Amino acid sequence: MNTFPKQHKLCGQERITRLYKEGKRFTAWPMRVTWEKVPEGQTAATEVLVWAPKSLFKRAVKRNRLRRLMREAYRLHQGILTSNSNSGLTSNFMIAFNYIDKEEQPFATIEKAVIKALKRIHDQ
Repeated sequence: MNTFPKQHKLCGQERITRLYKEGKRFTAWPMRVTWEKVPEGQTAATEVLVWAPKSLFKRAVKRNRLRRLMREAYRLHQGILTSNSNSGLTSNFMIAFNYIDKEEQPFATIEKAVIKALKRIHDQ
């Protein structure tokens, strides 16, 4: 089911700080992805943080649009994380998508980057 309810949103300053300190990073242009596998039983779902910096996009309209596009791409393809699990157990992750390009990219580019990132996280 392709939904993005509140329980899938990464919240809490301590958890976000821990993700950025201890998480693994890679770049899937135009985004930098930080992720960490959550110990079993700590959360019921994979949690995602979507971020577009004010330093690159001064107008809130552009930041909101980029965040909306990244959330939509994740919502459509979140099944990649749960598909083809060998052991039958589902892993939960904390993931942060940080938009790093200086220009606004079309949805197709953002979607490809999210798919690439989710596949890379799933494989590791």
